[in-house]
Amino acid sequence: MTPTGRFAPSPTGRMHLGNVFSALLSWLSAKSKGGQWLLRIEDIDPGRSRQCFADQLMDDLEWLGLTWDGKPVYQSERSEIYEHYFEMLRAQGITYPCYCTRADLLATQAPHESDGRVVYPGTCRHLKEQPNKPAATRLIVPDRDITFVDGHYGTQSVNLAHHVGDFIIRRKDGAWAYQLVVVIDDALMGVTEVVRGCDLLLSSPQQMYVAQCLGFTPPQFIHLPLLCNEQGQRLSKRDGGLDMGALRQHHTAPEIIGLLAHLAGLQSSPAPITPEELLPTFSWNRIPTVLPPVKESDLPTL
Repeated sequence: MTPTGRFAPSPTGRMHLGNVFSALLSWLSAKSKGGQWLLRIEDIDPGRSRQCFADQLMDDLEWLGLTWDGKPVYQSERSEIYEHYFEMLRAQGITYPCYCTRADLLATQAPHESDGRVVYPGTCRHLKEQPNKPAATRLIVPDRDITFVDGHYGTQSVNLAHHVGDFIIRRKDGAWAYQLVVVIDDALMGVTEVVRGCDLLLSSPQQMYVAQCLGFTPPQFIHLPLLCNEQGQRLSKRDGGLDMGALRQHHTAPEIIGLLAHLAGLQSSPAPITPEELLPTFSWNRIPTVLPPVKESDLPTL
């Protein structure tokens, strides 16, 4: 198969430096193998997704030199596909309606201190269905370890029953859940490797399990260290000075790529460079597992 990577942003705001870091390393990983790099717009949340943000992020990617192959895929246009595979899971008898609210879950247990997770205790698994009551749909998970080798962090093993419990694949409002649609899309788009932040590292076993239930071969997972601000928080849309709108006002695309390449260990200084120029020497062995914090005050020194 042709090596195929993908970038799958949610169009809920302007891209920031952390998004660009993931996009750059995903692009380099696929292109360094002579592969293709696809773009998927994950706009399954109708309340937050906006076409203007999708247009903006595509313009930012092209400006940075991170061009994609083929046409962008919009999840909002694929509901019939998701419905088909959702019914396949229901037909296997491994789903059930869940009437719990988040308040219900928090009332029965405290979130895990490390990451705020709430492990679903299976409250609704054996309840009689209530047809007139809104319900999410959960997927029953096995009480066993799922093990995989991450392309950057090595062997990982997670027991889904203990880590997350039965998880949601469709919300109460009918919207599709990320853990379902990402598996379907990656399989149908021919994605062979998924490069993304290490905050999603432990989502991989959930997605591997969904793929197994649907008869798909999961892609290779390669997770990145996160870019964080001075407070140790991962970069997000709250870091306005590090979003692409602010960055494009003060820096050229090669300057931004050069900074990210330096942070990633791909060059010894933040000298301006293009993605194409990084390809000959790209290697995952050069990428650290932890990155230094990014300060807005550092940017004018590029």
